[in-house]
Amino acid sequence: MRKTGVVNLPLHGGKAPAWLFGRMVKLAEATSAIIIDEYGAEEFLKRLSEPWWFQSFGCVLGFDWHSSGLTTTVCGALKEALKRKEQELGIFIAGGKGKTSMKTPLEIRNKGDMINLSDSDINNLIYSSKMSAKVDNTAVQDGYQLYQHSFFFDEKGRWCVVQQGMNPDNKYARRYHWLSSDFESFVEEPHSAICCDKTGKTLNMTSRDSREARNASVDLIKENPVKLEKNIDNVKRLRKDQSTLFNFSSFSMSSEHFPKISVDMKILMKAYEEQPSNYEELLAIKGVGPKTVRALALLSEIMYGKKASWKDPCKYAFAHGGKDGWPYPVNREVYDKSIEILKDAIKQAKLKNYEKLNALKRLNYSA
Repeated sequence: MRKTGVVNLPLHGGKAPAWLFGRMVKLAEATSAIIIDEYGAEEFLKRLSEPWWFQSFGCVLGFDWHSSGLTTTVCGALKEALKRKEQELGIFIAGGKGKTSMKTPLEIRNKGDMINLSDSDINNLIYSSKMSAKVDNTAVQDGYQLYQHSFFFDEKGRWCVVQQGMNPDNKYARRYHWLSSDFESFVEEPHSAICCDKTGKTLNMTSRDSREARNASVDLIKENPVKLEKNIDNVKRLRKDQSTLFNFSSFSMSSEHFPKISVDMKILMKAYEEQPSNYEELLAIKGVGPKTVRALALLSEIMYGKKASWKDPCKYAFAHGGKDGWPYPVNREVYDKSIEILKDAIKQAKLKNYEKLNALKRLNYSA
C-alpha cells in the first residue's frame, strides 16, 4: 500500500450546475473507458491515486482547479458515469460524500458479490476502506476531519482511495490518495508524494520517526488499565512549563493551560482485553480514536522517552496562485508542470478524432 498524495484546497460553497455535471458524467465515462481499454484497470487506479493526474482530470472535465469541490464532484461524476459499465470495464466505486461514505462497506460487499469475489477478498477490501479512513482521521492528526471517502477497486481486488477532510479553522480541505500496489504497512510511511499549501503542527504516528512511540503505545495498552489511568492522572499534574507537553497543548487546553489528557476507560479495557500485537491492530480496535492515540503518544514520551513525529507529512505545494495575486501570485514553474501533466493526460487517453487533436494543438500553442 502507498498513499500517493495529498492536496489542500480552499472550501467553496455551492455545487456544480446540472448542465455542467451532466457533461462531466459523459466525458468521465468516455475518457475512463478509453484509458481502461488501452491500459487496463490497474493503470486507471494508479492514475486516480496520483494527485497531479487527478487534478488534471478534474480540469479536463471542466471543474475549477482551485476548489475543494473538484474532489467530491469528480468522484461523484465517476461513480455516476461508471455504474452502468462497471462490470464491462472492471472498475467499481463505493462511497462518496457525507452520509454516502457510511455506505461504503455495504456497497463493496454488494459489488463484490456481483462479480463473485471471495468473502476473504471482500473483507480485505472493506478493511482497507476502514483503515485508510481511520489512519487519516486518527494516526495522522493534522486538523482535517474526513467528510468524503471514495473507494475504487477492480475484479482482482486491487484498490485505491480518494478521500477529503475539512479544517474548520483555515477553511481549507485536504485530499488524501491511497493505492494498494507496493503495499507495506498502514501505519508506517504510507506516503510517496504529498502535496498541499497549508501545513501546520501534525501528530504523525505513521512517520518512521514515530516507530518507537508506536511500539511503546502498544506496550502501554497491554498494561492494566487501572495502572494506565493512574499514569494519565500523574501527567495531568505536571507543570505547564514541561517541554514534553508543549506539542500536545495545541489540541486541547484546560483553564489552567494543561493539556486535557482524557480517555474512555471502557475503550482502554476493551483494548487491554484484545491485547493487540502491533500498532495496526491497536488502531483497528473500534473506539480507539484521536484522544486515545494522543494520550498513549504522550505517555510514551514521558515514561519511556519515545517521541512521536510532529512534522507535517506534506512535501510539495500544489496550487498555482491567481493572476490577481490571490491567494498568492502565480507560481510559473508549478503552472508549467500542470500544463505538462494535463497535456500528457490528454495524450495518454489517445483521443484520436480531429476535434480533440486540435484541442491538444491549441493547448500546445497556449503553453
